[in-house]
Amino acid sequence: MDLGLHYWNFSTPAEPALIAPTLARTARIAEQAGFAQFSVMDHYFQMEYTAAHDEPMLEGYTTLGYVAALTERMRLGVLVTGVMYRYPGLLAKIVTTLDVLSGGRAELGIGASWYEREQRALGVPVVPVGERFERLEETLRICLQMWGPDNGPFKGEHYELAETVCVPAPLSRPHPPILIGGGGEKKTLLLVARYADACNLFASSVEDVARKLEVLRGHCAAEGRDYDAIRKTALYVAPIALTDPDQVLRDAEQLAGLGISQLDFMPDREPVAYATEFAERLLPRLAAL
Repeated sequence: MDLGLHYWNFSTPAEPALIAPTLARTARIAEQAGFAQFSVMDHYFQMEYTAAHDEPMLEGYTTLGYVAALTERMRLGVLVTGVMYRYPGLLAKIVTTLDVLSGGRAELGIGASWYEREQRALGVPVVPVGERFERLEETLRICLQMWGPDNGPFKGEHYELAETVCVPAPLSRPHPPILIGGGGEKKTLLLVARYADACNLFASSVEDVARKLEVLRGHCAAEGRDYDAIRKTALYVAPIALTDPDQVLRDAEQLAGLGISQLDFMPDREPVAYATEFAERLLPRLAAL
C-alpha cells in the first residue's frame, strides 16, 4: 500500500516565518521515509469545521511548486482542486507547469468545490451544485484536450476556448493523472468512471468505502470502463494514527482488501514531529500491506 501525507494545516508552529521551513522539513522527512505522495488543500480560508476560518492558509499550487524544488520522488497534488477557483485552461497550464518543473510528478486532483464562505469573501462565483458538476465535467474535458494533440477550440455550456494550446506538454504520459475526490454516488463517482485515473474517498468507515466502491463498479460497467484500471485511494480521517496504530493497521488491512491502494494521512500535531513519528512507528507496517 502506498501512503500519502496530506498537509492541511499551516498553523503549527504559529509564527508565519516558520511556515516555510516547517513545510520543507516535513516534505523532506516524508520523502526520505517513503511516502508516495504529498498533497495540500485547495482552500484560502481554513475549513470552519476543523478550526477558525482565519487561521493561516497557503495557495495550493504555489505551495506544491515550493515542495517540488525540495523533493525528487513523491507525487504532488492538490486534494482536491476546487473547480470554481481557476479557469479550466489556466488550470491545465498550472498543473502542466508543476509537472514539468517537478520532473513529471504532478497529479490533477479535482472536485466540485463547496466552501462558500471563502468563495463569497474572495469574489469567486457561487453557483448551484448542479452547475458546479457541469463545470467540473467541462473542466475535465478541457484539460484532456489541452493535454492531447487537438489544439483547436472548445465550446461548452459554461466555457469557450478559442485555442487549447499547451506548450510545453506535461512530462507525465499520456498526461498528469486525474484524480477526482469525493463520494457522491450519482455524479462524482460517475465522473470518476468517465474520466479519472484515480478516485479519493473519505475513509470514514470500511463499510462506507465498500459501498462507494460498489457504486463506482456499477458506473464503470454502465460506461464501459475497466474498474480495475482506476486507482482507489482514501483519506484516513480518524485522528488516531499515532495514538492507536494497531487499529489503523486493522483498518488499512480491510481497506486494502477492498482494493484501496493508497491511504492519505493528515497530521494532527506539529507536522515535523508527526512525520518523524509516523515514519518510525507506522509507515513500515502499512507499506508492507
